[in-house]
Amino acid sequence: MAKGAPVWITRARPGAEATAAKVAALGFTSIIDPLLEVAPIAASIDLGGVSALAFTSANGVQAFSGLTDARSPPVFTVGRATASAAREAGFAQVSSADGDVEDLARLISEVSPGPILWAGAREPAGDLVAALNQVGVAARGVAVYETVERTPSEATLALLDQPLTVLLHSPRAARRLAQTLHRRPARALRALCLSEAVAAGLPRLDDPSSVACAPRPDETALLSLLTA
Repeated sequence: MAKGAPVWITRARPGAEATAAKVAALGFTSIIDPLLEVAPIAASIDLGGVSALAFTSANGVQAFSGLTDARSPPVFTVGRATASAAREAGFAQVSSADGDVEDLARLISEVSPGPILWAGAREPAGDLVAALNQVGVAARGVAVYETVERTPSEATLALLDQPLTVLLHSPRAARRLAQTLHRRPARALRALCLSEAVAAGLPRLDDPSSVACAPRPDETALLSLLTA
């Protein structure tokens, strides 16, 4: 028998399926209905003068890897999931900051690998290139994917009339949920957020106690809130 309220997974595919498997392993029923979807961008990859690569999401790794066969540059990632995606894509030298964009900028500045190419979203949640430039690290970025907002299915919206837990991995997903709740209020929604920055996108939730933030900005910490 499944535990507690069903868990609505809002992150984009293919990451949503991996999250659903982890949720199921904890004994919860999951509903995959992303609020965002990933669309690749046919970008031109210029590695001239680049000493290392930086990624702030697994989606960035996957989109970049589809545009070039280059796998030799060292890679720096924001967290473990992104590092795992980089290794699976064929990168051998991968270092993870196990944190957020500021932690990643700090790690790169400490190592001082040389000029950095960041590959990620057209509208990223954090500006790694600016953070690196501020600490004296030469960096430039290339958008290799964009996220497009989706509308939840009627079946998912109907679940807002009963106890429901929602997982939020990004500020943009949180803002999209807030828009949805403005039109369709929830009776007993519990929002679990990857970070405080994600939770900031939920100004319209009436009960502040219904929002919880992971103690660290990684999915393991986020999912620990399900059993907290």
